[in-house]
Amino acid sequence: MATPTEQPRAVRVQGQLVESYPRRAPEADRGRVLRVTVAGEQILHRPLKPVTEEHYGSAQLATLIDDMFATLYVAEGVGLAANQVDVDLRVFIYDCPDDQGVRHVGHLCNPVLDELPPDQRVLDEDDEGCLSVPGPYKTVARPHRAVARGFDMHGSPLVIEGTGFFARCLQHETDHLNGYLYIDRLSKRERKDALKQMEALREEVFARRAAKAEALRG
Repeated sequence: MATPTEQPRAVRVQGQLVESYPRRAPEADRGRVLRVTVAGEQILHRPLKPVTEEHYGSAQLATLIDDMFATLYVAEGVGLAANQVDVDLRVFIYDCPDDQGVRHVGHLCNPVLDELPPDQRVLDEDDEGCLSVPGPYKTVARPHRAVARGFDMHGSPLVIEGTGFFARCLQHETDHLNGYLYIDRLSKRERKDALKQMEALREEVFARRAAKAEALRG
């Protein structure tokens, strides 16, 4: 998911409030920048495989999460799913503010979103972008609140709650793991326009990402 411009204040890491936290998650310093997949690639359009016992606690899963954070910052996003780096696994990472200015950082494996009761399904209509649809933003209606249940990289249960922009991020990234892009929630006309904008803007976006990756290497 693409990033906003406001800088948050308080920080929650894996749902827990912390006293201080660096500007970049430490995972990013251990990771390497990967290619971000683009709308039309098969892996973005089908459900992903679950994280299993063989993955939890493994060096491979830890490395994937490190690489995803490194890629997220170069791509200037707030969330990234594994299929966006061409990996078939139900895991996403995030570094995203909510509407109250709280920064949320972490990862989640095998997330499932709670079905909200009707009285809690207040819809927000706001612009949404995606690192795998480089360039355009479109208005998408999503519930203002989200509760995602899953596991951390070691297999410990996690419940991550969000409102506003962070709730949108949790829903957007879970959609990815189920094989959906935000443009799949648009009308045919709006989806066609988003893809047209993507084709016009993608090289500019790719060049910006490449320049940022090169600057980090330097």
